[in-house]
Amino acid sequence: MIKDILEKIALHQHRLKCALQEMQEWDSMEQNLFEDFDRIKTVDTFIYRFIKLQDMMGEKLFKIFLDEIGEYRDDMSLLDVLDKLEKFKIIDDAHRWMSYRKLRNQLTHEYPDNEEEVLEGIGIAMESYEHIERIIENIIAYCEDKRLHTER
Repeated sequence: MIKDILEKIALHQHRLKCALQEMQEWDSMEQNLFEDFDRIKTVDTFIYRFIKLQDMMGEKLFKIFLDEIGEYRDDMSLLDVLDKLEKFKIIDDAHRWMSYRKLRNQLTHEYPDNEEEVLEGIGIAMESYEHIERIIENIIAYCEDKRLHTER
């Protein structure tokens, strides 16, 4: 079960990384960003994959991981799940993950009305991706150490 979710996550990761690398090559994020259709496609891909990755981790991966190691209960809130992940050193700060959920909401707004807010959110998401990737790597390493099936 964890293998399946990790495979789906890998797909989002790969596509997100491709968009992120392209965005990092630009001279400026602000310069005509919302008027350049090719850049908009890249930004849309990045936002979509960032949101999907964050959702999939928060709604599925974390619960499946904890269930695989015998630490999940159906009555656990997201904060309970995050606290458990912190205990197992999968994440370093539960509140940091909650800030990613707020960022997700900021990124879902359409740009024409609030370009500055979206640009700020994109910048934060770009900076946050490395941390999110490390969380996935921590889960994989833990599962491999405990010999859970994680091949992707």
